[in-house]
Amino acid sequence: MGRMARTSVAEVMTRRVVYLPEDTTLDEAAQAMRDQSIGDVVVTHGPTMAGLVTDHDIVVRAIAEGLPPRTTTIGAIATREMIMVEQAATVDEAARAMRERGVRRLLVCDSDRQLVGIVSLSDLALLPTAA
Repeated sequence: MGRMARTSVAEVMTRRVVYLPEDTTLDEAAQAMRDQSIGDVVVTHGPTMAGLVTDHDIVVRAIAEGLPPRTTTIGAIATREMIMVEQAATVDEAARAMRERGVRRLLVCDSDRQLVGIVSLSDLALLPTAA
């Protein structure tokens, strides 16, 4: 059995979760990502989570499309489908969920469904594959 099969999501996830309201502009979001050394933010609509925006989304969905970063909001380009995974899940299970749903990031929750982190495809890729 390889290391991946036994590793839990909690061991590899990013615990720093930054929440930004959906009317935050792309340039503000990019600065927050830079300042916090993160690659994604959770987009909120009032008290609820409304989506996820990654640094990749900003480049591909906004900059490459010619949308102005000072006036375009993260709500306009957010991924609305957010897939949750329990922190006790294995890395294999997380990778399978990403493949099946075609996403590169999963929100990680505890047993009370409280958000505790985010796991990305690159977090999984950093794992040694040997046993």
